[in-house]
Amino acid sequence: MTVTHEVTNQVPPLAGHDPIAGDAVLAEACLRHADAATLDSLRELGRLAGSEQAQEWGRLANENPPRLRTHDRYGHRIDEVEFHPAWHELMRTAMEHGLGGAPWASTGAHPHVRRAVGYLGWTQVEMGHGCPVTMTYAVVPALRRAPELAARYEPGLTARAYQFGLAEPTGKRGLVAGMGMTEKQGGSDVRANATRAVPQPDGSYRLTGHKWFTSAPMSDLFLVLARLDEGVSCFAVPRVLPDGTRNVVALQRLKDKLGDRSNASSEVEFDGTTGWLVGEPGRGVPAIIEMVNMTRLDCVLGSAATVRAATTQALHHARHRQAFGARLADQPLMRNVLADLAVESEAATALGVRLAAAVDAGEEAFLRLAGAAAKYWVCKRAPGIVAEAMEVLGGNGYVEDSGLPRLYRQAPLNSIWEGSGNVIALDVLRALDRSAESLAAVTAELELARGVDRRYDDAVKQLSAELGDRDGLPFRARRVAGLLALCLQGSLLLRHAPAPVADAFCASRLGGDGGGVLGTLPAGTPAAEIVARSCIAVP
Repeated sequence: MTVTHEVTNQVPPLAGHDPIAGDAVLAEACLRHADAATLDSLRELGRLAGSEQAQEWGRLANENPPRLRTHDRYGHRIDEVEFHPAWHELMRTAMEHGLGGAPWASTGAHPHVRRAVGYLGWTQVEMGHGCPVTMTYAVVPALRRAPELAARYEPGLTARAYQFGLAEPTGKRGLVAGMGMTEKQGGSDVRANATRAVPQPDGSYRLTGHKWFTSAPMSDLFLVLARLDEGVSCFAVPRVLPDGTRNVVALQRLKDKLGDRSNASSEVEFDGTTGWLVGEPGRGVPAIIEMVNMTRLDCVLGSAATVRAATTQALHHARHRQAFGARLADQPLMRNVLADLAVESEAATALGVRLAAAVDAGEEAFLRLAGAAAKYWVCKRAPGIVAEAMEVLGGNGYVEDSGLPRLYRQAPLNSIWEGSGNVIALDVLRALDRSAESLAAVTAELELARGVDRRYDDAVKQLSAELGDRDGLPFRARRVAGLLALCLQGSLLLRHAPAPVADAFCASRLGGDGGGVLGTLPAGTPAAEIVARSCIAVP
């Protein structure tokens, strides 16, 4: 036993690194769209994200999922969700470092780029808690459609603080937001909502109905869709009312999900629940879309973070594991796979941070179309990328201890959340039809790289031809959305990435014949340079 259990050729722990400043691609994107001071302000968060302590918080939060307590010992309805202390550490860190609603109250430069870079680095630790962090960020622009409500709740939503538990929102140091849109009979078809709202003399409304998915049910405030005579409308529903009494928010059960285990998703009953109108009666979908547009940004960032975390694991393993007489990272075919993973991660990261820069710059027209295309493509790619990274580790990657199974279970979520593939692809067409400004803004972005690479130019021409052919366009919506996202990524890489990365991207994504399988970069690709760029130094 002494001989057979002597441990050799095993990979050292991946800890003590900085997934923000230590990631050349993410750091360069931060400097490109913000400045050195912005990157420097994230150093503490980056060091914590790569620490053993944070990794342990992520493990514990995932292995100890939330528990629903509907009643106390005496039979009183309490509707509380209990979380492991590690979950609260993750939430506290995210909120105190400004990853919640803080950018909307910031007077500094580039607050949304700063948040995006921090979010992309920090959520690599554990993705589940990113859901309430995202919604707390995303709710603010929607809530501003009701200035009185914004004045009441925005100070708590934008605070760099985390305070768990039921309390009157205006007296709480930090608020968390959630969302309730979908119902059993409609799902993504939110216009099928049956929840009813009845106006009250004091200007509030009473809501009665059921929500099939209410994210983060322990939140202090929710945006909820309900029906008025004028049509589907949007309402702000707090857990605790201004007079300190509990609102009627009855949690029926927590969903047993594939991944996202640390986060609570619930079914909720409203029965005379108090809410306040956000926006105009009958205009609930446009109102809540203000929130959805921001949550979709985080879908892109979250998928980029998942891809980056998986790529980091694969690179770390391959650089330390010996097989067939050499390091895995030095084997030609493995190097091809690793370089392809690195290219995918860089493209996703570059596009995600570019979208955040559009928020800072007020580029609403660009964000409307580019954000939808990015959400479709980056999120759709994530499961396959994580699976490929898992293969690099082989059997070790299939074991829970590696962390790859958790990433794999998490990977499909962002492609489903806030509009699955078909919904988003059709939304790309909707944005093209309804906003000439959106198409013009995206076209201007694509033109910035015109003439740099023939394969890119051909792809842009192909995109133009696809858009010009109106016959059967909805049937081709996924093809159009994917090609648009690829062209956006190509434009960014051709302008900002090292030549080997940009060339590999164009060769494989825009002019390749690999059928979408990773590890099919063409002969002559300087894979070693691409891999070296993507590696993060680990002490």
